[in-house]
Amino acid sequence: MDSGAGQFATTRWSLVRSLRAGSDEAARAALEELCRATWYPLYACARRRGLTRDEAADATQGFFAEFLGHGGFARAEEGRGRLRAFLVGAFKKHLAKRAEAAAARKRGGGAHTLSFDAEVAEERYALEPVYTTGPEQLFDAAWGRALLEEVTARLRSEYEARGEGALFAALEGELAGEAAPQVELARRLGTSEGALKTAAYRLRGRYRELLRALVRATLDDPAELEDELAALRAAVALPAEDPESAESP
Repeated sequence: MDSGAGQFATTRWSLVRSLRAGSDEAARAALEELCRATWYPLYACARRRGLTRDEAADATQGFFAEFLGHGGFARAEEGRGRLRAFLVGAFKKHLAKRAEAAAARKRGGGAHTLSFDAEVAEERYALEPVYTTGPEQLFDAAWGRALLEEVTARLRSEYEARGEGALFAALEGELAGEAAPQVELARRLGTSEGALKTAAYRLRGRYRELLRALVRATLDDPAELEDELAALRAAVALPAEDPESAESP
């Protein structure tokens, strides 16, 4: 088991469990965390399906409002498979129902369960590659990037908590294959080149541990981990495994 797996006790499918069994407060906190992790991939999926900016924002907000109000997440069963597939499937059904009711129903009045900046969302969407073949593929790519961003944020927090924020900032490019010359970095950080190489190796290893733990948290069957990593690798650039630091599921 990855050493970082325990840090993801409140992510993804465990959030769904919180919604099924927890108090209103616990359910709300779980929903908000899940919303933060998934709102943009769903927004991008809606935009690629032809919705305008406002329509996509409304549909994404409405999806979470409907799921909270009608127990959609509470009805989700882990045995259905990967949370990524469950969410995009449920969202497609929501969009279909929304389209059917568009002529007879207008949204309004109720409080949204999810708030996000539509301008920021649209700026992110404008950066999406035009050659992405469809909404589902765009969702997968956005989902994968969101996972990588979350892992990077968690890793940064770990280093800052140890007082090593400057080291993380200096080596962060290693995670994207954009490492700066280590001789220059070592001189700037007041360490040896050998020590810096070791630090970079450990950074990449810990990054992969956190990534694997986070992806595993989206699966009901841990045996699917390698397949899910392969699917995400096909959707977005994931870091290559270092043979010496690769962890088994």
